[in-house]
Amino acid sequence: MEVTFVLYPNMTSLDLIGPFEVLASVPVVTPKFAAATLDPVRSDNGLVVQPTHTFADVESTGIVVVPGSGRWKKVLTESGELVEWLRAVHPTTKWTTSVCTGSTLLAEAGLVSRATTHWAAREDLEVRGVEVARERVVFDGKVVTGAGVSAGIDMALRLVEAEFGEEVAQAVQVGIEYDPQPPRAFDSIPPEIAQGLKTAFDTSSR
Repeated sequence: MEVTFVLYPNMTSLDLIGPFEVLASVPVVTPKFAAATLDPVRSDNGLVVQPTHTFADVESTGIVVVPGSGRWKKVLTESGELVEWLRAVHPTTKWTTSVCTGSTLLAEAGLVSRATTHWAAREDLEVRGVEVARERVVFDGKVVTGAGVSAGIDMALRLVEAEFGEEVAQAVQVGIEYDPQPPRAFDSIPPEIAQGLKTAFDTSSR
């Protein structure tokens, strides 16, 4: 199955690499890395990734994975070409997925009605007419969204289970030795810490 990983400037690298490691562990998966051009793409923390295809090259694909960005407000103002491509390719996919604030790009394209995202971007998702869920992974028809950053691994494992079965998902999870401990979530930490984080993310997202 062909999986197209979306690249764009200021994407968050773990949003991309986490699902890639999970999905690429399945032998029948063929990955592609698509961007507006074939120029190298720099993540928000400086990792540089080389695209293998342009958006124009990919007219159909089995799965799309859209990473988020720590600068998602800026990305949303510059994402016209990506959003148009998502609208065009979505009818051809079996699964259209996102990680973190990538769900705001799916919302901008009008592809999702209920989704999760990074806690700092919930309002940006809501103002785009999407019902905001607080689960770590959300299935909305063929659209699958993962919450912030590391949740991309969980999203991809759930996707592997849905597409290839529970035993394959278990094998992949044990293969990458993914056993997150201890579990913590934004809604469970002290309010003063949560507010400080929210202020920092609101500032850095622009």
